[in-house]
Amino acid sequence: MTEAAVKFARPQLADCIPDLVAFSRGEKKATLFIRNGSLVNVVSGEILSNMCVAVIGTRIAYVGPYVEGMIGETTKVIEAEGKYIAPGLLDGHCHIESSLLSVTEFANGVLPLGTTGGFFDAHEISNVLGLPGLRIMLDEARQTPMAAYMQVASCVPSTTPDFETSGAVFGPEEVAEALSWGPDMIALGEVMNFPGVVYGDPKMIGEIQATLRAGKVVDGHYTWPSNDSRLAAYAAAGVSGCHESVTKEDVIERVRLGMYAKMRRGSAWHDVAATIKAHTELGIDSRRMLLVSDDRICSSLKEEGHMNFIVRHAIQQGVKPVTAFQMATLNTAERFGVARDVGSVTPGTIADIILLDGNLADVNVVMTIARGEVVAENGAMTVKLTPFDYPAYAVNSVKIAKELTPSDFIIKTPVSSGSIKTRVAVVRENHVETEEIFVDVPVKDSKLQINPESTLCKMALFERHGKTGGSAIGIVGNVGFDQPAAIAMTVAHDSHNVLIIGNDDVLMAKAANSVIGMQGGIAVATNQNDIVELPLRLAGLMSTEPYETVVKQSIDINHALVKAGCTMNYAFMTLSLLALVVIPTLHISDTGLIRISDAGFEKVSLFADEN
Repeated sequence: MTEAAVKFARPQLADCIPDLVAFSRGEKKATLFIRNGSLVNVVSGEILSNMCVAVIGTRIAYVGPYVEGMIGETTKVIEAEGKYIAPGLLDGHCHIESSLLSVTEFANGVLPLGTTGGFFDAHEISNVLGLPGLRIMLDEARQTPMAAYMQVASCVPSTTPDFETSGAVFGPEEVAEALSWGPDMIALGEVMNFPGVVYGDPKMIGEIQATLRAGKVVDGHYTWPSNDSRLAAYAAAGVSGCHESVTKEDVIERVRLGMYAKMRRGSAWHDVAATIKAHTELGIDSRRMLLVSDDRICSSLKEEGHMNFIVRHAIQQGVKPVTAFQMATLNTAERFGVARDVGSVTPGTIADIILLDGNLADVNVVMTIARGEVVAENGAMTVKLTPFDYPAYAVNSVKIAKELTPSDFIIKTPVSSGSIKTRVAVVRENHVETEEIFVDVPVKDSKLQINPESTLCKMALFERHGKTGGSAIGIVGNVGFDQPAAIAMTVAHDSHNVLIIGNDDVLMAKAANSVIGMQGGIAVATNQNDIVELPLRLAGLMSTEPYETVVKQSIDINHALVKAGCTMNYAFMTLSLLALVVIPTLHISDTGLIRISDAGFEKVSLFADEN
């Protein structure tokens, strides 16, 4: 264990009991004492005034009115009069990689916002680097003050190698191994291959069985209609939580079947406003409803916030403040079976506590305490985190040897001229799913003609893990480019091959080669300016630079997209999902165009008249 991991260790309750009860006898003084604040008691659903919290080491020893004799000469005393005391916020479903930040810089970004922990599904890096990548995330998380609970990715790849090529393949053996790494390996990550579960795929069933036998829980990702009887089969298979609710009915059906419904407010997918109505309008009990981020890019962490923003947003939709806090603390802890450690300000729990100023509904976090230590105050970190030392393979993961040329982006057609009915994936702002439509696209010299006037773009995907060298090309609508432009990225969920979107073959090649040369990242190319780049050396997914640097680079990418006509909210995040074949309706992989239908996953042709 590294020095940093020792520094931020979270001892088990059993090891802390002697000190906690010695405090109750007056034999020990508090190491940290919060005095006379208003406690947000998420267990009882009350706001209690003039409350104090005494901490011994990393855990809470006392919660109640002020009592003489608890404070010693070395006790750190925090005066909380006029402030609220609440449990640290927990993210019930998050992919740290989507922030574009390393785990350390993610912690630097969210701890000042009141997020003291989360349940992190590292299936992005797992799809690139396999178990060693997941181990990097776990080991780095242990060097931060966060209560970072990791999940082992269930879908590496997200479907099967027949549909996409990832950098690794996980099965029941890999799941069992990862879950043995410690109590902070908490669950099986979202089971995106829900058709595989329902129809008895041995690999998916085996992974769930390995998880349940290890005493862990299984997270879900189910996008068939919620009133379909197959949701019950999914729940019966042991999947006890799902974040793919987009309507109030989706939430209700999951809760009625005993599942936890996770309501998502990411940077570019805004589902809370619709899903929260299951509680605010239809009166469904909120205790199995969680607020989660899923994916928040670093620039939206800076501009909007993290769980503090999502809790505030839920309150604005009509949720009572205490209930909204429950949805991001206690409910989340109970869902994963760790409420004895996190999720409330109660005796025995780890001292993950936030102080808030002003109206509770504003969720204005002014101090963050993690494991009994003040780690952030007034929006800034008060402790310095040690950078993680990454192995060479983790920062050299793009294995495309050749330089791409404009000819790699030509789409040949079965007709020599005129037009051809072409299948198009239409992206939707603030939504994860695409729409499938057919468009008559011009043809010249047996080549599909895509240009800024057509309002369409090409989307191409090149396998980058050094396995098949495969590639595919398709058409996407609603990107918004109104001039020659292209964006290339190695963040292309979930197999994270090189995805290029554009309406100019020369610029598509230029952006792609920029990303390959950086060993991963994002690049926007136009005729108006030099190429704009955001290097992501760590697995082609995360930057190794400081938080503020990555935020600036992310904003620069967004500005470049806007100048080219792509004005979608956090457009990069929506575009990066064009390769995620497990969400409706039409997406691209290195094997071709993949459509999800009522029957499951299927490969489809680009042109309507082809089989």
